[in-house]
Amino acid sequence: MTFQILWLQSGGCGGCTMSLLCAESPGLLSTLRGAGISFLWHPSLSEQSGDDVQALLDSILAGKVALDALCVEGALLRGPEGTGRFHIMGGTGRPMLTWVQALARMARHVVAVGSCAAYGGITAASPNILDACGLHYDGRYPGGALGAEFRDHTGLPVINIAGCPTHPDWVTGTLALLARGQLGATDLDPLGRPRFYADTLVHHGCTRNEFYEYKASARHPSDLGCLMENMGCIGTQAHGDCNTRLWNGGGSCTRGGYACINCTAPEFEEPGHPFETTPKIAGIPVGLPTDMPKAWYVALSSLARAATPERLARNATEDHIVVPPSSRPLRR
Repeated sequence: MTFQILWLQSGGCGGCTMSLLCAESPGLLSTLRGAGISFLWHPSLSEQSGDDVQALLDSILAGKVALDALCVEGALLRGPEGTGRFHIMGGTGRPMLTWVQALARMARHVVAVGSCAAYGGITAASPNILDACGLHYDGRYPGGALGAEFRDHTGLPVINIAGCPTHPDWVTGTLALLARGQLGATDLDPLGRPRFYADTLVHHGCTRNEFYEYKASARHPSDLGCLMENMGCIGTQAHGDCNTRLWNGGGSCTRGGYACINCTAPEFEEPGHPFETTPKIAGIPVGLPTDMPKAWYVALSSLARAATPERLARNATEDHIVVPPSSRPLRR
């Protein structure tokens, strides 16, 4: 039997769908067909609109059409004053908020696609006049549009495929696991993210790791060095396999010269400082690598700097390699 998905887009930019269309080797439609997955409706990919969609939604709510997974992209808008009427689903006269709440009760699984749907994301950034939230979280706190106690028909919470945007493989992989009945509670981390990508840090596989090890740091956006100490990168704390499961055949934020801003985490949109700077106290970054005690970091950093090869020290603040690797160590 086909695993049937209804995909709704709420308060967001549609970037997760745009990312999903970049699935490759194989492409999106081939991947879904191979996994036995089909869309009942997707607002950007399906032909139906208007009365046809209204009839489909009514049939799902009446129990006439089976809904295996409700996928929601974008934050839910609860304003004004909890009515949800800041976002009326086109042609229905009914808030998207109440559509999602009703359809979630009929779905075998509920999937939040992207950090906006998971936690509120960019849409919920201060002053959040729309009262935007995620499906199962309001920022870092359980609750959101469906309430903290929500569980689907199999006992699972909302599955949060967090990311801004999500990697296409995170979406297709999660849906394929659900279709095969192979994703359970132990396969989700404490924030509801599928562990097959969330158990890895963005730091893993970063091409700047040699610079990181010796604390040879970039000082300007075009520099080759590690982006953690000065440029705001928090890939050592961010959950995601972005540097081992590359984007569009070979890219990632850090490979493109951009600091990781931890977009798979709740409230990443408001770090309390500019994204491109690293907050410090007494010269030590406030955000240290996951599981790294401060005393260890200070001690190891001092040793690493003392042992930094000249090649790394010089290349770190250049926009291209000026000192190639050598079979003999260079003297300073």
